[in-house]
Amino acid sequence: MTAIYKDMRLRILLLVIIALTTALWAGAQLEADTLGERAGREHSTVPRRVMTFYYPWYGTPDGPGGAGRTVHWGRIDAANKDIEASTNYPVLGAYDSHDPKLLDQHCRWAERARIDTFIVSWWGHDSYSDRAMDKILTSCLRHGLRACIYYEKVPEPQTPQTAADDIIKVLNKYGKHPAHLKVDGKPVVFVYGRALRQLGLTGWQKAIEIVNKKYEEGVTAIGDQFSHGAARIFDGVHTYNTAGSLKGMTPADVRKWASGTYQSWVQLADQADKISALTVIPGYDDTKIRKPGLAVDRYETELYRVQWEEAIKADPDWILITSFNEWHEGSEIEPSLEYQQQYLDLTAEYAKRFKTKKRPG
Repeated sequence: MTAIYKDMRLRILLLVIIALTTALWAGAQLEADTLGERAGREHSTVPRRVMTFYYPWYGTPDGPGGAGRTVHWGRIDAANKDIEASTNYPVLGAYDSHDPKLLDQHCRWAERARIDTFIVSWWGHDSYSDRAMDKILTSCLRHGLRACIYYEKVPEPQTPQTAADDIIKVLNKYGKHPAHLKVDGKPVVFVYGRALRQLGLTGWQKAIEIVNKKYEEGVTAIGDQFSHGAARIFDGVHTYNTAGSLKGMTPADVRKWASGTYQSWVQLADQADKISALTVIPGYDDTKIRKPGLAVDRYETELYRVQWEEAIKADPDWILITSFNEWHEGSEIEPSLEYQQQYLDLTAEYAKRFKTKKRPG
């Protein structure tokens, strides 16, 4: 009886191993099929665009945002042209992101700079930034611009399902707006590195799959990571901030870095038939809000120029500017007392050159 019992146990164990192996193989095959399907999507007809990361999180006590307090600026000393949490001082002074007149001015400046899209930092439903989104889209529509969200973080419990539900909800609110950026009829969502890391690539593969099944138009998701895995899973790849790479570089060093890096990033996207997006920054300085912080010198606009020139040579689908108005990190191109409108003028010059460049072949 003991020998028979042992034989039965071995047979049961063998059957369990076979079942588990079969299930794992089926799951791996399904994942491979899904990746293959996404990798086969082509975006060869995507028009060139110039976009900028846009921050709608500023508020003043008497502003229309309804906060009744200062939001994100910190202490404001208008007499001495100083804002506690801002590296430079806006020409407009401390403002409220919910003010339609302010949004209209920003759109006019974007038009002047030949920027066509705002990538709007978005921090969840009914957040301060969310309540500004409809106003931003309305202003963009009046000026012939487009906007989409920059998805900053996944809500708890941070699963593919919660991310998918969150994105479906925001697309139901804004995705059908005529000013919302779309590719092949699918609204665009940029996914920031923080949110990407919260789920990992496998988690985002599942989340995007859920969105495409449950949201009728589907989604064009642009991930904040240049890797072969990200290029297979997302519909496009980008990076938000290159300041860490540019730290301590001269403009000549930056040109050398950008020449090789930009080309490799575009090739990575092209090989997967995905949207390529390259980022340029005017400079960076977050030392007013972080210690010790990070600073990248603007070199009297030369840093911005060399990045634009190398980005145009690399010929991506989109060029992204970090940023329009991230005043905390000193990366803004919005007019300031320090730089006036020179970055708008430079952007207009290079954006025209980029958009009128003939495509290969």
